[in-house]
Amino acid sequence: MVKTASTMLTLGTGAPDFQLPGTNGAVVSRTDFAGKPLLVIFMCNHCPFVKHLADHLASATRQWMEQGVAVVGISSNDVVAYPQDNLDAMKVEAAERGYEFPYLLDETQEVAKAYRAACTPDFFLFDAGHQLVYRGQYDDSRPSNGVAVTGADLQQAVQAVLGQGEMSAEQKPSIGCNIKWKGGAEPDYFNPQGVQ
Repeated sequence: MVKTASTMLTLGTGAPDFQLPGTNGAVVSRTDFAGKPLLVIFMCNHCPFVKHLADHLASATRQWMEQGVAVVGISSNDVVAYPQDNLDAMKVEAAERGYEFPYLLDETQEVAKAYRAACTPDFFLFDAGHQLVYRGQYDDSRPSNGVAVTGADLQQAVQAVLGQGEMSAEQKPSIGCNIKWKGGAEPDYFNPQGVQ
């Protein structure tokens, strides 16, 4: 298990477009959520960091969607090397966890690269104009650190984007397993010589 941190994409960045197949058989695009705040979660089935908060995430995202926030989960892992993250396995996971948000497969990994995603889970919250307002951790809990899963950091950001509080100036990177890149080749934004 390799611990990897978010790249902390620049706030104000516009949400890159995507058109991806989901576990419900539909193709989902970013434009489907025009005019609504949008939470994009890079995640997968087998990552222990995702498993650690998955049940809480299912409940929290259900509440946020009821409040008017659009949510999508995107799995970008190499499904050849990690078949437990393929679309059929994602369908089972979504049903067992009770995910009500679209759970999408980014098989080419181009969407993950467009978002400069690094780890699972990696959270990107955009306002109603789809400008980035939060990127970072769910909360301070990690597998085996003994801290309860609350979703406090992301919860505060969601409420702020809904006009019910202030956005925190301190945003801590999410920590998780690295996205499983095809051929093991990390994108250039992991290169310290690359644009950060």
